[in-house]
Parts: sequence; structure tokens; C-alpha cells
Amino acid sequence: VSVAKRRTRIIHRRRSHTMAQLLIIAHAPLASALAEVAAHTFPDCAVRLQALDVPPDMAPEEVQLRAAALLPSAEPKDTLILTDVFGATPCNAAQRLADGVRVRVVAGVNVPMLWRTLCYANEPLDALVTRAMAGATQGVMQASASRPQQQARSAGPEDAEDQRHHHQ
Repeated sequence: VSVAKRRTRIIHRRRSHTMAQLLIIAHAPLASALAEVAAHTFPDCAVRLQALDVPPDMAPEEVQLRAAALLPSAEPKDTLILTDVFGATPCNAAQRLADGVRVRVVAGVNVPMLWRTLCYANEPLDALVTRAMAGATQGVMQASASRPQQQARSAGPEDAEDQRHHHQ
């Protein structure tokens, strides 16, 4: 098989893959708040995102029914469900909907995870799960009390006479 034919097949496979749908199921109001963050930052990508807020009084069966109603039904699509806490009601409902093939679940959603999934939603579901988990862990770090990089140092007593020093 020629190189050109192999490239054509690869390109065709990439184009035939549909973008994954994203669903956040979390304790209220976290799911809708994360959806708002997504819409603010990536408005074009956020159209693939649905959110289900779970109030404290919602029965687990109701959570599962409402989440199932948000999954694509007409044409089965890959769906990644992001939940807030493993073992809690939102995650348990999501796990009952997951088939491990077209619908996958990742618990511990945070903003870096969400942004990573939005930016790479065109990748296959297995790769998207890996990206989501990497985004979550790489986005968590200790922020020091030192000044951010590329900022001028604060004025000291020796700078009191020099009024041209920029303060932030």
C-alpha cells in the first residue's frame, strides 16, 4: 500500500471520528458553575457540554433518570461524564450509565480537567479520559507567596526617594 493511500486512510479515520459529548454531574451548584466557566472561556466548545446539578434532596434514581435523558440517544456518541466525588450520588449514577465503551466516567472534576477535555474533545474517548485525568492532576499545584514571575520587586525603604518605581 502506498504512502499516499495510508495517509488518506488515516485522515479518513480522523474525520469519521465524532467529537465526544461532555456531561458534568455534580452536587449543586457545581455542575452549572463549571458549565458557565466553560462557556466563558471556550464558548465554541461549550456547546457539547451538558450539566446536571444534584440537589441534596434528589433521589439517586432520579439523578440517574435525569442524567440518562441528557445522553445522546438518536445517534450513539462517545460521552465523557465528569463527576465531582467518587462514591457520591452523582458518580454512582454516572457509573450505572457507563458502558466502558461509548460512555466513560472520570471523578474529581476541576477547571483544568474541564478545559483539557474541551480542548481535546475531538480525540477518541480513551485518549480523552487520559487527557482529562492529566489536566486534573497537572492543574493542581501549590502556589507560593512569592511574587509572580516577570514582576518588578516591591519598593523598599531605599526606594522612597525614587518616585519613578512602578508599584503593582
